[in-house]
Amino acid sequence: MGEGTEKAREVFLDHGGILRSSEASRLGIHPQTLLRMAQAGLLEKEGRGLYRLAEIEPGGNLDLIKVAKLVPQGVVCLISALSFHGLTTQIPYKVYLALPQGTKKPILTYPPLKVVWLSGEAYSAGIGRHGIEGVRVRIYTREKTVADCFKFRGKLGTDVAIEALRDYLQLAQRDLDELLRFARIDRVEKAMRPYLEALL
Repeated sequence: MGEGTEKAREVFLDHGGILRSSEASRLGIHPQTLLRMAQAGLLEKEGRGLYRLAEIEPGGNLDLIKVAKLVPQGVVCLISALSFHGLTTQIPYKVYLALPQGTKKPILTYPPLKVVWLSGEAYSAGIGRHGIEGVRVRIYTREKTVADCFKFRGKLGTDVAIEALRDYLQLAQRDLDELLRFARIDRVEKAMRPYLEALL
Protein backbone atom coordinates (compact mmCIF):
# COMPACT_ATOMS: atom_id res chain seq x y z
CA MET A 1 0.00 0.00 0.00
CA GLY A 2 1.36 3.41 -0.97
CA GLU A 3 1.61 6.28 1.47
CA GLY A 4 -1.42 8.07 -0.04
CA THR A 5 -3.49 4.90 0.15
CA GLU A 6 -2.51 4.25 3.77
CA LYS A 7 -3.39 7.85 4.74
CA ALA A 8 -6.72 7.51 2.92
CA ARG A 9 -7.40 4.24 4.77
CA GLU A 10 -6.75 5.97 8.10
CA VAL A 11 -9.12 8.81 7.16
CA PHE A 12 -11.82 6.24 6.29
CA LEU A 13 -11.26 4.42 9.59
CA ASP A 14 -11.58 7.72 11.50
CA HIS A 15 -15.00 8.24 9.86
CA GLY A 16 -16.58 4.84 10.45
CA GLY A 17 -15.19 3.28 7.25
CA ILE A 18 -17.63 5.03 4.93
CA LEU A 19 -17.34 8.38 3.12
CA ARG A 20 -18.92 10.33 0.29
CA SER A 21 -16.40 11.22 -2.42
CA SER A 22 -16.96 14.94 -1.68
CA GLU A 23 -16.17 14.33 2.03
CA ALA A 24 -13.09 12.30 1.09
CA SER A 25 -11.86 15.13 -1.13
CA ARG A 26 -12.47 17.69 1.63
CA LEU A 27 -10.48 15.48 4.01
CA GLY A 28 -7.49 15.44 1.65
CA ILE A 29 -8.05 12.21 -0.31
CA HIS A 30 -7.39 12.74 -4.02
CA PRO A 31 -10.11 11.37 -6.37
CA GLN A 32 -7.44 9.25 -8.13
CA THR A 33 -6.61 7.61 -4.79
CA LEU A 34 -10.29 6.67 -4.37
CA LEU A 35 -10.34 5.23 -7.87
CA ARG A 36 -7.13 3.23 -7.33
CA MET A 37 -8.39 1.90 -3.99
CA ALA A 38 -11.71 0.85 -5.55
CA GLN A 39 -9.92 -0.86 -8.47
CA ALA A 40 -7.63 -2.69 -6.02
CA GLY A 41 -10.65 -3.93 -4.05
CA LEU A 42 -9.77 -1.86 -0.96
CA LEU A 43 -12.99 0.16 -1.30
CA GLU A 44 -16.53 -1.01 -2.05
CA LYS A 45 -18.82 1.37 -3.92
CA GLU A 46 -22.01 1.53 -1.86
CA GLY A 47 -23.86 3.96 -4.09
CA ARG A 48 -23.28 6.96 -6.29
CA GLY A 49 -20.33 8.78 -4.76
CA LEU A 50 -20.34 6.64 -1.60
CA TYR A 51 -17.43 4.36 -0.66
CA ARG A 52 -16.87 1.86 2.17
CA LEU A 53 -13.57 0.32 3.23
CA ALA A 54 -13.79 -3.32 2.12
CA GLU A 55 -12.18 -4.49 5.38
CA ILE A 56 -15.11 -3.05 7.37
CA GLU A 57 -17.97 -5.53 7.44
CA PRO A 58 -21.32 -3.84 6.83
CA GLY A 59 -23.47 -4.01 9.95
CA GLY A 60 -27.23 -4.37 10.23
CA ASN A 61 -27.71 -0.61 10.06
CA LEU A 62 -25.69 -0.04 6.87
CA ASP A 63 -28.73 1.37 5.04
CA LEU A 64 -29.19 4.00 7.78
CA ILE A 65 -25.50 4.91 7.55
CA LYS A 66 -25.70 5.25 3.75
CA VAL A 67 -28.75 7.51 3.98
CA ALA A 68 -27.13 9.61 6.73
CA LYS A 69 -24.14 10.17 4.45
CA LEU A 70 -26.11 10.82 1.26
CA VAL A 71 -28.99 12.86 2.74
CA PRO A 72 -27.50 14.73 5.74
CA GLN A 73 -30.63 16.86 6.35
CA GLY A 74 -32.82 13.74 6.58
CA VAL A 75 -34.03 12.22 9.84
CA VAL A 76 -34.77 8.48 10.11
CA CYS A 77 -38.44 8.16 11.08
CA LEU A 78 -41.53 5.96 11.30
CA ILE A 79 -40.97 2.20 10.65
CA SER A 80 -37.18 2.59 10.32
CA ALA A 81 -36.98 4.50 13.62
CA LEU A 82 -39.36 2.01 15.32
CA SER A 83 -37.12 -0.83 14.15
CA PHE A 84 -33.98 0.96 15.39
CA HIS A 85 -35.60 1.51 18.81
CA GLY A 86 -36.97 -2.08 18.95
CA LEU A 87 -40.61 -0.94 19.04
CA THR A 88 -42.08 -2.98 16.19
CA THR A 89 -42.27 -6.40 14.60
CA GLN A 90 -42.42 -4.68 11.18
CA ILE A 91 -39.37 -5.08 8.96
CA PRO A 92 -38.59 -1.88 7.05
CA TYR A 93 -37.94 -2.70 3.39
CA LYS A 94 -37.27 0.99 2.74
CA VAL A 95 -35.58 3.64 4.82
CA TYR A 96 -38.28 5.98 6.12
CA LEU A 97 -36.88 9.49 6.10
CA ALA A 98 -38.28 12.86 7.18
CA LEU A 99 -37.22 15.97 5.27
CA PRO A 100 -38.07 19.64 5.74
CA GLN A 101 -41.14 20.80 3.78
CA GLY A 102 -40.13 22.03 0.33
CA THR A 103 -37.01 19.84 0.06
CA LYS A 104 -36.70 17.85 -3.17
CA LYS A 105 -36.89 14.07 -2.84
CA PRO A 106 -33.36 12.64 -3.08
CA ILE A 107 -32.71 10.26 -5.94
CA LEU A 108 -30.85 7.21 -4.64
CA THR A 109 -30.35 3.94 -6.46
CA TYR A 110 -30.03 2.16 -3.12
CA PRO A 111 -31.36 1.93 -0.46
CA PRO A 112 -34.97 2.65 -1.43
CA LEU A 113 -36.47 5.60 0.45
CA LYS A 114 -39.93 6.43 1.73
CA VAL A 115 -39.92 10.18 2.31
CA VAL A 116 -42.30 12.23 4.42
CA TRP A 117 -42.12 16.02 4.51
CA LEU A 118 -42.59 17.84 7.81
CA SER A 119 -42.51 21.50 8.74
CA GLY A 120 -41.65 23.53 11.82
CA GLU A 121 -41.43 21.66 15.12
CA ALA A 122 -42.92 18.54 13.58
CA TYR A 123 -39.62 18.25 11.67
CA SER A 124 -37.09 19.82 14.05
CA ALA A 125 -38.21 18.49 17.46
CA GLY A 126 -37.11 15.13 18.83
CA ILE A 127 -34.05 14.52 16.67
CA GLY A 128 -31.65 12.12 18.38
CA ARG A 129 -28.08 11.73 17.16
CA HIS A 130 -26.78 8.17 17.27
CA GLY A 131 -23.27 6.96 16.57
CA ILE A 132 -23.62 3.87 14.39
CA GLU A 133 -20.28 2.28 13.51
CA GLY A 134 -18.62 5.67 13.94
CA VAL A 135 -21.13 7.57 11.77
CA ARG A 136 -23.58 10.08 13.24
CA VAL A 137 -27.12 9.19 12.20
CA ARG A 138 -30.12 11.42 12.95
CA ILE A 139 -33.07 9.36 14.20
CA TYR A 140 -36.22 10.61 15.91
CA THR A 141 -36.54 9.70 19.59
CA ARG A 142 -38.87 6.90 20.67
CA GLU A 143 -41.54 9.33 21.88
CA LYS A 144 -41.45 11.40 18.67
CA THR A 145 -41.56 8.23 16.56
CA VAL A 146 -44.65 6.87 18.34
CA ALA A 147 -46.43 10.23 17.91
CA ASP A 148 -45.42 10.29 14.21
CA CYS A 149 -46.93 6.82 13.73
CA PHE A 150 -50.27 8.24 14.87
CA LYS A 151 -49.78 11.27 12.61
CA PHE A 152 -49.22 8.97 9.61
CA ARG A 153 -51.60 6.17 10.70
CA GLY A 154 -53.56 6.66 7.45
CA LYS A 155 -50.48 5.56 5.49
CA LEU A 156 -48.96 3.06 7.95
CA GLY A 157 -52.11 1.59 9.44
CA THR A 158 -53.57 2.19 12.89
CA ASP A 159 -52.39 -1.28 13.95
CA VAL A 160 -48.74 -0.19 13.48
CA ALA A 161 -49.30 2.92 15.63
CA ILE A 162 -51.05 0.91 18.38
CA GLU A 163 -48.30 -1.75 18.39
CA ALA A 164 -45.66 0.99 18.68
CA LEU A 165 -47.54 2.62 21.57
CA ARG A 166 -48.04 -0.74 23.35
CA ASP A 167 -44.34 -1.65 22.98
CA TYR A 168 -43.33 1.83 24.16
CA LEU A 169 -45.52 1.60 27.26
CA GLN A 170 -43.80 -1.66 28.24
CA LEU A 171 -40.42 0.09 28.46
CA ALA A 172 -38.98 0.73 31.90
CA GLN A 173 -37.70 4.13 30.77
CA ARG A 174 -40.85 5.62 29.32
CA ASP A 175 -41.76 9.30 29.56
CA LEU A 176 -45.49 9.91 29.14
CA ASP A 177 -45.14 13.69 29.45
CA GLU A 178 -42.63 13.67 26.59
CA LEU A 179 -44.85 11.36 24.54
CA LEU A 180 -47.83 13.70 24.97
CA ARG A 181 -45.66 16.73 24.15
CA PHE A 182 -44.85 15.18 20.75
CA ALA A 183 -48.48 14.15 20.28
CA ARG A 184 -49.40 17.85 20.71
CA ILE A 185 -46.65 18.95 18.28
CA ASP A 186 -47.98 16.40 15.74
CA ARG A 187 -51.60 17.38 16.58
CA VAL A 188 -52.60 13.79 17.36
CA GLU A 189 -53.15 13.97 21.12
CA LYS A 190 -56.94 13.41 20.76
CA ALA A 191 -56.37 10.45 18.45
CA MET A 192 -53.75 8.87 20.72
CA ARG A 193 -55.35 9.42 24.14
CA PRO A 194 -58.06 6.71 23.99
CA TYR A 195 -55.44 4.07 23.09
CA LEU A 196 -53.06 5.41 25.73
CA GLU A 197 -55.73 5.22 28.44
CA ALA A 198 -56.80 1.72 27.33
CA LEU A 199 -53.24 0.39 27.38
CA LEU A 200 -52.13 1.94 30.70
